[in-house]
Amino acid sequence: MTEVKSPEVPAPPAAVPDELTPGRRRWHGVRPWLPLAALAVAAILPYSTVSLPGIFEGPLNSPGTLQLLAVCLVFGGLAAGYDLLFGRTGMLSFGHALYFAAGVYGTDILVTRAGLPLWQAALLAVTGATTLAALLGAVALRTVGIAFAMVTLAFAQVGAILVARDFGGWTGGEEGLPLDVSGLPPALVGVTNTVNLYWLALAYLAMVVLVVHRVSGSPTGRVLAGLRDDERRIGVLGLDPYRFKLVAFTLAGGLAASGGVVYCLIVGGASPHITSSELTLSLLVMVVLGGPGTRWGPVLGGILYMYLDHRLTAFGTSDAVENLPAVLSRPLSQPLFVLGTVFILAVYFFPGGLASLTSRLTLLRTALRPTPGRRGQRSRGRRSPV
Repeated sequence: MTEVKSPEVPAPPAAVPDELTPGRRRWHGVRPWLPLAALAVAAILPYSTVSLPGIFEGPLNSPGTLQLLAVCLVFGGLAAGYDLLFGRTGMLSFGHALYFAAGVYGTDILVTRAGLPLWQAALLAVTGATTLAALLGAVALRTVGIAFAMVTLAFAQVGAILVARDFGGWTGGEEGLPLDVSGLPPALVGVTNTVNLYWLALAYLAMVVLVVHRVSGSPTGRVLAGLRDDERRIGVLGLDPYRFKLVAFTLAGGLAASGGVVYCLIVGGASPHITSSELTLSLLVMVVLGGPGTRWGPVLGGILYMYLDHRLTAFGTSDAVENLPAVLSRPLSQPLFVLGTVFILAVYFFPGGLASLTSRLTLLRTALRPTPGRRGQRSRGRRSPV
């Protein structure tokens, strides 16, 4: 009886680890320095006179462009601080805007009403907002899940009401409170000094990213990640989940208040819209858009969201949109409609946020690249039998 042997198929080549591949090894050596390179490029950006029509209204070193970039950097840091709660600890807070507003209004009131120097006002505002976060967090963290979200929302609504009603005549009510620039250092006053505010916003973003990164890599950060995944397991290990969540809640509140100080200097005052729950919802969108729980995702999401929020307003009133048919011009003239569409498309095509874009493109490139084994099988399949 004749034995039928199956044709021998050559085994695919063994996969080489990335760290042993020359190109990958060089990339892994350069990768840790990329954040410092990005920081250096952002720091020297105000010296550039490059114009980007359609992206910015003026050159990169113009006051209007620098102010827009400064606001984007502040909200990038604010989103990174909020991700410490939502993405890294798993706490959904609807009242995070309260501590940002406390930093803004605290600085403005202490400088304008009390006449304190900026450094004293900023220190007192951040300390007071951090203490407020600790006190309110101690109460809100007695609940979990949707109850925790509702309690934080209730606290934020109380703050919004106090600001809108001009409690004690301190906040200016619905008109807001302009900042008295006479009590500020000369380097932070005037259009020509917008570049200094930009550098201040960049320093705030770098500080928040550094703090969040160090906390996430510490033993406390590993406990916070465990709370996000399974809180009961942390309790079984003998650790107190309440204490660790309170630390994360307080730290996130202090980082938000620090951003409020910088934002108050950039916009030159305080307005009631920063106390609304819509700001917290915007922070949630920023984090989800960028990628929760990632190092750079919330930063990119916050910067992109605020850039689109400012630029789409000008785009909606431009002649290019007004000359379109009504069925297109009406929705395109609404910035929230365009932002919502962008957010839906981003979540649908990139569920992990912008941070997952690189890995998804790598998988797609790997899937489309033919392997040596497949090429050999296709070539043998084209041979005619003898």
